[in-house]
Amino acid sequence: MLLVIDANVVFAALLNPSGMNGELLFSPKIKLISPEFLEEEFKKYIPLIASKSGRSEADIKISFDLVLSRIEILPKSEYQKYHQQAEQLAPDQNDVEYFAVALAFDCPLWSNDKLLKKQKRARVFSTADLLMFFK
Repeated sequence: MLLVIDANVVFAALLNPSGMNGELLFSPKIKLISPEFLEEEFKKYIPLIASKSGRSEADIKISFDLVLSRIEILPKSEYQKYHQQAEQLAPDQNDVEYFAVALAFDCPLWSNDKLLKKQKRARVFSTADLLMFFK
């Protein structure tokens, strides 16, 4: 299954690598894609993730590199033409890039942000939804 992965899922996996987000992230049933914006967001939140997880920033960066090995990062040129439509869908400016990728590839979004489910154009799976889907 092709899914656009949102930063909040990646961050949750980094905070708790043995949790469900981390487990699903490495499932062979899922092919993950994400906008290049994911890397920008990660850089902003390294100190917070390190602080909340009790791990060093260097360790968080290594873990993120491992997570990135499972995600195809897409350049903006591959989803740019969907950007305007995504701006109308996204409840938060930080979600526009993820919606644009979902629209460009006509695939669901994996996010634990409840607000994203309020729109009807792109399907949004939470981690709990994915666990139920694969049972």
